Amino acid sequence: MAFLKKILTIGIAITLGLNAYGITESTNTKNYPEKFDADYIETIKPVYKKVAKDEVLYVALDMLKGTSGEFSRKAILGNNLSGYPVKIEFKDLAEIGQQYSTFDALGWKKGKKLYIFINPKHKNAPAGALAALLAHEALHQDEYNSLAEETYAWTMEATVWCEILRNYPESADNMHNALVARENTLKKLYERGKYSDRYIKKAVWSNTGYKDLPTTSPGFDDL
Repeated sequence: MAFLKKILTIGIAITLGLNAYGITESTNTKNYPEKFDADYIETIKPVYKKVAKDEVLYVALDMLKGTSGEFSRKAILGNNLSGYPVKIEFKDLAEIGQQYSTFDALGWKKGKKLYIFINPKHKNAPAGALAALLAHEALHQDEYNSLAEETYAWTMEATVWCEILRNYPESADNMHNALVARENTLKKLYERGKYSDRYIKKAVWSNTGYKDLPTTSPGFDDL
């Protein structure tokens, strides 16, 4: 396989079983805060068109401004270990491998380039939920991964989701969207740990998708 697998990023334990609880995918194709009207989107499009083709991703990336995810936004635009912009797209993950078909997203490295592939079932998710997801994914910038790295990335995702809800409260309106449900699960773990990684760390360690990961990876040496 030409691709090097970077991560099994998006918490299998969190995503499994959501449909059993009535969680569905949104059919609203414009899950944007009021600020993001057509005119505003046209002004930000030149900034983000080099990393994505979908309008909702432009909005999601721009929503990271003023949050802890600003680091991730800049990383996606090119300030990362590869030195290149990260390409983001919605992709049928089964085309990469059937074992990935139910994942929310995958981060990959091919040669010197980084990619973020998002399951197309989330194409109509609220942009704020996609923003939190991207804040996580952009932290993975090489072919290595670890429990420490995943713990940090999950905690970043939870932190950014809390900040998105503060800045754009309407992001939580669609409670039955699968990606919103995922973000709210992470938020509960974060809040239960009194805004620390205490319970997120436990979730990462118990995730069967991470059972073969080492404890640490370059840049992530502390649990």
